[in-house]
Amino acid sequence: MSTLTAAKLVAAREIKVKLRDKTFIFSTMFLLLFAVAASVVPALLSGSPVTVATADKTVAATLAQNKGFTVLKVADDATAEQKVRDGDAGAAVVAGPEVLAMRETPSHLVQALSVSPPTRLLDPNAVNPALAVLIPYAIAFVFFFTNLLFGLQIAQSVAEEKESRIVEILVAAVPVRALLAGKVAAMALLSFCQVTLLGIVALIGARLAGVDTGVLHLLEPAVAWFLPFYALGFVMLAALWAAVGALAGRQQDLQGTSQPVQLAVMVPFILVPVLRDHVAAITFMSYFPLSAPIAMPVRLFGGHVAWWEPFAGLLILAVTAAAALLLGSRLYEGSLLRTNGRTSWATAWKARNAF
Repeated sequence: MSTLTAAKLVAAREIKVKLRDKTFIFSTMFLLLFAVAASVVPALLSGSPVTVATADKTVAATLAQNKGFTVLKVADDATAEQKVRDGDAGAAVVAGPEVLAMRETPSHLVQALSVSPPTRLLDPNAVNPALAVLIPYAIAFVFFFTNLLFGLQIAQSVAEEKESRIVEILVAAVPVRALLAGKVAAMALLSFCQVTLLGIVALIGARLAGVDTGVLHLLEPAVAWFLPFYALGFVMLAALWAAVGALAGRQQDLQGTSQPVQLAVMVPFILVPVLRDHVAAITFMSYFPLSAPIAMPVRLFGGHVAWWEPFAGLLILAVTAAAALLLGSRLYEGSLLRTNGRTSWATAWKARNAF
């Protein structure tokens, strides 16, 4: 049996087992609900009463009779405009009359006034502050949750096969590299399908929820680029997850052997959303392989990325993924048949050709 044929058999077996796994089904449903919530919540929030700043007593009295508005009385028009810029008010009515808003015309406010005043947008390209925070955290959470979930399952599967000595039978039937390739390919395919479905649901939900076209114009390329970055990022880490599973002599050892890979997943999840407004930091992280799958889509959503940057970041990530596959493969081969306790990284590296 060739290595490729054996890898396909292993991958098919892993996929069949996973599709019957309740954890996989539950995680898929949870992520879909998360995508729907992330799309619908901003729309629900936008349906709450709008705070309108005005110095005009007549306008204030008119709007006070409408439950859709909360009137913020100010001293003058300059203060009303500043309230909108600071986010203390969703809109303002100033002398003219004229309606002020940040990024989109508040048609319901215009209709509520006795006249139809013109609208002046202070920053038409601005993103809703709630979405500016929510989207980066959503991207980071999806990458973190799916990589941690599938990665730990890869490591646990390898450790379980090793502890039960089933791996000795498997290795006698198929090459070690085929066993590793099949596991990585199966999990990568399943996780990619899951995340692709999640992205489709999120975009459809955003359109149905009435998210403005300006946000969709930024969200769609961010989601589209997230998919290839996610795929390469997952493959980069999957071989290492399999390696740390092989380093463990038993299931209880996984907590210790998998810590470096867990940190590699957790640190970008924390740093990217926190530093999203720090230009130098987020630019560096969009090229650094461990954080690029999160940081580059976040930058794309911010709209401050040159056309060539995603391609450059993806190329760097692809090279790193190839190197990680070689490293994971060597550690996996050097520790898989060592059943006399936990194996160190150095021992696994040196013992590659021992079996």
